[in-house]
Amino acid sequence: MIDKINDHHLSRSAFVYIRQSTLQQVRNNTESGRRQYALEGRARDLGFKTVVVIDEDLGISGTGSHERRGFAKLLAAVCNGEVGAVFALEASRFAALFVQFNGRGNPQTVICLEIKLVLPDKTGMKSTRLIFNCLLFYGLFLASIASAVAEDNPYLGYWSLHIPGGGPGWLGVSGPNDDLKVQMLWGGGSVFPVNSAQLADGKLILTRRHQADRKAADGQPVVVTETITATLDGRDNLKLVTATPKEDGGENRAEFTGHRQAPPPPAPDLGKIKLGSSIVLFNGTNLDGLKPVEPNAFNGWHAEEGLLVNTQKQEPGQEHRSFANLRTVAEFEDFSLHAEVRVPKNGNSGIYIRGTDEVQIFDSYGKPLDAHNMGAIYSRITPTAAAEKPAGEWQTVDILYVARHATVTLNGTKIIDNQPVIGPTGGALWPEMDRPGPIYLQGDHTGIEYRNLVLRPVISE
Repeated sequence: MIDKINDHHLSRSAFVYIRQSTLQQVRNNTESGRRQYALEGRARDLGFKTVVVIDEDLGISGTGSHERRGFAKLLAAVCNGEVGAVFALEASRFAALFVQFNGRGNPQTVICLEIKLVLPDKTGMKSTRLIFNCLLFYGLFLASIASAVAEDNPYLGYWSLHIPGGGPGWLGVSGPNDDLKVQMLWGGGSVFPVNSAQLADGKLILTRRHQADRKAADGQPVVVTETITATLDGRDNLKLVTATPKEDGGENRAEFTGHRQAPPPPAPDLGKIKLGSSIVLFNGTNLDGLKPVEPNAFNGWHAEEGLLVNTQKQEPGQEHRSFANLRTVAEFEDFSLHAEVRVPKNGNSGIYIRGTDEVQIFDSYGKPLDAHNMGAIYSRITPTAAAEKPAGEWQTVDILYVARHATVTLNGTKIIDNQPVIGPTGGALWPEMDRPGPIYLQGDHTGIEYRNLVLRPVISE
């Protein structure tokens, strides 16, 4: 399958089509949902920059007169030449969907199918690979549609980790057993790919190379290879051991745990979202309703002339001081948040959604698009447009977070549109994605100014 993906496909978007036929299946067969949502990671692993997840057809039967808006959306994207590849666990379902779609008042769309089946290999893996071409004379666009490989690997999916020392971590596993793709978050920083991943004797064995806290005799940093071994504890829990070689021989070992993280639910229909009354997070005069995340860190946050200001100043000749992040005392579920921010030259802050995912606040004006730029979900979701202003100008950030899907509008331009947030970002307060949390502002990097922080909770129907 991989050798069928070329630059022609990668120049377009990958679409992940997710469907289960009944609401009972959605509720009870969470394994299928987990595996289908994991295809997003598979698409990114294959090199697609833009991945669109279509899950509007979850719980909708493939028979009868039910309208399948998700499939219609996919078909329209194919006709418009937007699609490089479509990922689905059961590609055979497309044959029936095409026939049904053509039979419902769409005679102008003609579809020819070529289905190729690759049988399971000699190892006995229960894998099925279906690859078929879809020729639509409406638009004369040929799309290669390839299913990801579904294999018996109980480690596939997302895992919340409580890493040694109590910090938050995350693990994402995708791909076939002979070509596993694994990403991790280890406390702070970006999500990163591990250096190697393999299954052996029922265990998932990972390696990651990173700089140690020591230097070699020549003053150069020492790079060590850390081995992380994960073992299932039941179906939804992990026991993990990390081992790193010591300078004088032997190894440093530590045990930690993880648990399975559910994939994001279907993308919400934002047209049906109802918002409650406005909640002012900063009153302009003091820090009522706000508190430092780290009680023992130096708090540079204060109210100044109606602004929420973080001032960082290191005293010459004194020990380097760590500055505090600031969070709301209240915790929230789904919400809409408006904020205005003034970023200094080379400034760096962030607005954390429910304490777990950072919407990056950064002086990235003039830089090429990147998952670390202003408005990005840090290291996870890259903005689709560069809408930031130069340093020193006031900028508006509007965040809509519903059902673990984020929409970010920067200076009036929508740069992230209802995209699933699959895991936490560096600096998260905890790794779990299914709990309420505060809005927290990053203050441990540089100085920053905020104003007009107003949140409106989503009202549950």
